[in-house]
Parts: sequence; structure tokens; C-alpha cells
Amino acid sequence: MKKSLVALAVLGAFGTTAFAQTSSVTLFGIVDMNVRMTDNGVDRRIDLAQDGLASSRLGVRGVEQLGGGMSASFWLEGAINPDTGTPGGQTWQRRSTASLSGGFGEIRLGRDYTPTFWNATVFDPFGTNGTGAQSNVHAPHVGIGPFVRANNSVGYFLPGNLGGLYGQAMVAAGENVSPNKYMGARVGYQAGPINVAVSFGQNYVAPFVNGDETAQTANIGASYNLGFATVMGYYGRFALGGNTRTNLLVGATAKFGPGTVRASYAAYENDDAAVNDANQIALGYIYDLSRRTALYATVSRVSNDTAASFGANSGGGIAGAAGQNYTGAEIGVRHSF
Repeated sequence: MKKSLVALAVLGAFGTTAFAQTSSVTLFGIVDMNVRMTDNGVDRRIDLAQDGLASSRLGVRGVEQLGGGMSASFWLEGAINPDTGTPGGQTWQRRSTASLSGGFGEIRLGRDYTPTFWNATVFDPFGTNGTGAQSNVHAPHVGIGPFVRANNSVGYFLPGNLGGLYGQAMVAAGENVSPNKYMGARVGYQAGPINVAVSFGQNYVAPFVNGDETAQTANIGASYNLGFATVMGYYGRFALGGNTRTNLLVGATAKFGPGTVRASYAAYENDDAAVNDANQIALGYIYDLSRRTALYATVSRVSNDTAASFGANSGGGIAGAAGQNYTGAEIGVRHSF
């Protein structure tokens, strides 16, 4: 149960009961821990790990109704490490934004998720967590601009009354930090059983070793709810300096009472050489004990070509090494509040 608190700081500052009726602050979070095994055929490792189903976090968000259909809000959210009790860089790095919303949509400022990230997680049965996540074999972006989040961003979101149409755009200032400069957009349509979205992003990465100043990311994702199951797919393309890296995923989820089965196949291709390619198959099960608490189990297998070094270790385990295949398995519990 989320804990909704009266915004006492606002009340103290203005001394009026009007704000008590229109303002609120909510404390929220997720604690997710599991026992995880990773094996590359040479070494085997067992960890008490985290974030197999959802990223552990602690956050606070608030909203004030301004009248006339407008509202102001903030969102501060940081990572936590429940397996050790350490803060996980508790500096609100997951999201730190202030927003103004109304009939025109939403304008959002701060550190936020990029438009190009959403398709990679929404259209993956495993999201971006655990040994089954497509991100285990996703085209790497380290050092060449933001893919998941961007700092110093200005974002715009379409209003939610456009008959299923949704979208966002973002521009992030580099502020003399080269990998952060970013611009991108995403547009989608969701109605009935169908959900489909496309996105494009451009990272400004100069100076870069090959002289290129920008890297481009484009992707498309879609899902269709069959009633007894939801099927989904994703295709992403990352290009820099004549090199193209692509990702493909097909997957599905199916509910059986309080349980959900998840399955996916993900592939990575690097056009530099076939020896850089990799793929992953994953199977998982979630059992909902309540609306807030779930047990889960996942197993995956990553197959690397001779020069690829991806591992089935999202969030921990044995690191990837060139040419080795990996098995990952985890069983855990997730609680949200």
C-alpha cells in the first residue's frame, strides 16, 4: 500500500488549509532480492543478488493541483542495494524531475528516461531486469551517449486524450560532458489489444576516435493481446562510424490464474564481423502472492560467437568473456510499496 502523505512542508510555508486539499507527497519503493546462479562452463557462481524482476528503488513524488486542469509535480527516485543495505548511489539518479501538466500535455525537466529506451523495456517480457532480460545481449552504448537516461533534459509528453496516440520528445544539454548530449522522440498507438511504438535518438559523442560526432539509435516495438497471452517483438538499430549493431526480440507472456509465464528469444548482430554476434533464450515464471508481492524464477542461456562476450548476468554474476556460453538462473521475491 502506497503511503500518501500531506505535504507538510508546503503547509508550514504558506499556513493555509487550501494546499492540504490539493497537494500530496507519496513515498514509494521496490525491494527485489534473489538467489542467482551463473555458469560459463568453466566457473560457476552463486550470489544473493537483486533486481531479478524489478529494480530496487526508493523514491518520493508529489503533485499540486493548480486549478484549471493544470498541475505541478516532482519525482525523486534513487537505487538501493537491499542485499547489502548500501544506498546504491542514493543520489536520485534513477529519476529527478519537475513537471508542469495540463490539457497541453506535460513539460518535464531534469534527469529522465530517454524516448529510445522505452521500446527496449516495454516490449520485452522480462523488461530490463534479471537473467532473462534482452539487455544482457543489447547493443552496448557505454561511453557513447545516454541510452537509458539523460541528464539536463527538457522533455514534452503528449496529453492522454488523443484516442490511443501517445508520444514524447527530449533534448538533453551536454554542458561540456560529451556523452550526455542527446535528442530523441517516440510516438506510439495503443488501443484494444494493440500497442506499437517507434523511436529515434541521436547522441552527440564528439570528440570520438573515428572522428564521428553523432551516433544514431532507432527502434520499433509492438505487442498484441490475444486474451490468454500477449505476444511482442522488438527491433533496434544502433549506428556509429559506419558500424551498425542490431537487436531483435520475439517474446510472449501468458497468465494462468495468479501466475504468469514469460519467454523470449533475443539476438544481437554486429556488422563488423559475424564472430561478434550473440543470442539468448529465456524462460520465467511469476507467482503473485498479492498485488504488491510476487515470487519469481527465471532461467536463460546466452550463446556467444568467438569474439562476443555477453553474459547472463544482468545485475551480477560471472562477467562475460569472449567465446564462452552462459547459463543464468535465479529465484526470488519482489515487494513494492
